Amino acid sequence: MMTYNKNLNYFFFTLLILLYACKKDDPDQVEEIRDLSEQTSADNSALIEYLETHFYNYEDFENNPDKYPIDIKLDTIADDNNNKIPLINQVTKKTIELINGNDIVNADLYYLVSRQGKGNRPSVADSTFVTYRGNLLNGLKFDEKVYPVWFDLISVVRGFREVLPEFSDGTFSIRADGTFDFKDYGQGIFFIPSSLGYFSNNTGSIPAYSPLIFSVSLYLVNQSDHDLDGILSIDEDVNKDNNPLNDDTDNDGIYNLFDSDDDGDGILTSNEYDQNEDGIPDDSDNDGIPDYLDSD
Repeated sequence: MMTYNKNLNYFFFTLLILLYACKKDDPDQVEEIRDLSEQTSADNSALIEYLETHFYNYEDFENNPDKYPIDIKLDTIADDNNNKIPLINQVTKKTIELINGNDIVNADLYYLVSRQGKGNRPSVADSTFVTYRGNLLNGLKFDEKVYPVWFDLISVVRGFREVLPEFSDGTFSIRADGTFDFKDYGQGIFFIPSSLGYFSNNTGSIPAYSPLIFSVSLYLVNQSDHDLDGILSIDEDVNKDNNPLNDDTDNDGIYNLFDSDDDGDGILTSNEYDQNEDGIPDDSDNDGIPDYLDSD
């Protein structure tokens, strides 16, 4: 009798494990995407809490204004750091409007300028030469580039794309050994809600709905013309909302900055834009619509 009970218990225990495993791996078990407005509000609360309880090594920058590089370091305000200035007193807030069905959701991101930079500012559509470190609010580092890389801002998360134009690039010289010496470049920290990051997507070691922190240095800026039509990509932002990824004049599914024929009339944009080379887009029929955006 005892042997029967043990075997029976083992059978049911094994069955429960199998059922749980099958349920966990069931592709039909999809988590419902959270409400954008509610998640944005929750992210903002988490970001504010972080900003109120953390600081960065601002004294290193204040005491060494001509020293390059200086690494940005974040830490908790506690114990020996109790007298440090919290991030919340040093950041600037920027609000981005997001479309959520028929509603508008205001997503707040925050950025801190440790060095403004003395050169050119990028647009949201330009290519930038940067180093960066990405962290979650719990301190986990999910990505880092210690050597500069070119970033096409169109291809990064929107929060990063929206903040980097607040900074300027710097200058460089070439050392005798062929390496580059960068100075006077912008440096800062971005604090981004998940709605301007990866939102409901699990990406690498970044869980869904994670606010993001980026510590960034901006070395160089290169103006971009993605479709090589002679129009800078930022100037293909027809509705002037600072987001070239919602402009598609001919509704062909290709954003203008990637479309070599913006109005879909069969004539390349480069052959319609400014044929008399006076610096003003041509408007042959004087209807107020430039030829390269006018299908008739």
